Amino acid sequence: MSSLTFSLFKPPLSTTTKLPSFSTTLSTTFSTLSLSPTTPAPIPTTTTCLTIKAMKSMQGKVVCATNDKTVAVEVTRLTPHPKYKRRVRKKKKFQAHDPDNIFKVGDVVQLEKCRPISKTKTFLAVLPVKKKNVGSKAVESGSGELGIPLQSQQVVEGGVEVV
Repeated sequence: MSSLTFSLFKPPLSTTTKLPSFSTTLSTTFSTLSLSPTTPAPIPTTTTCLTIKAMKSMQGKVVCATNDKTVAVEVTRLTPHPKYKRRVRKKKKFQAHDPDNIFKVGDVVQLEKCRPISKTKTFLAVLPVKKKNVGSKAVESGSGELGIPLQSQQVVEGGVEVV
């Protein structure tokens, strides 16, 4: 079993070829090397990789809306304390683009990551998306939040409550 060694200056040696002599010029040694691949790599037509949406959208509260087309949004997140492992609130302010000046102080907005608009603005302020409650059933108009009838709505027949 023979071991083959590869070098940047010489082409790989096969077992049947002779070693080049040192009297040859460098141009003959480099002429056998080709920098481009012999078969081009296929270019994928469709992208199959998934995009990671971590930190691309956040939700926060508008704390300053005095600038034109810019709002300051405070985002609160919970992180574990490094030593005590208790969850602690961390707040950070982001500058967001508000092209129509529709947001006022106290509004809850969704921040979407976009191209840098200025040195500090890389987010776009949009209205938050309302999530539908799929698991909850429609509650009757007269009942409480939990779907249990109120005590005033229970019917009493002959001294016995009927629910």
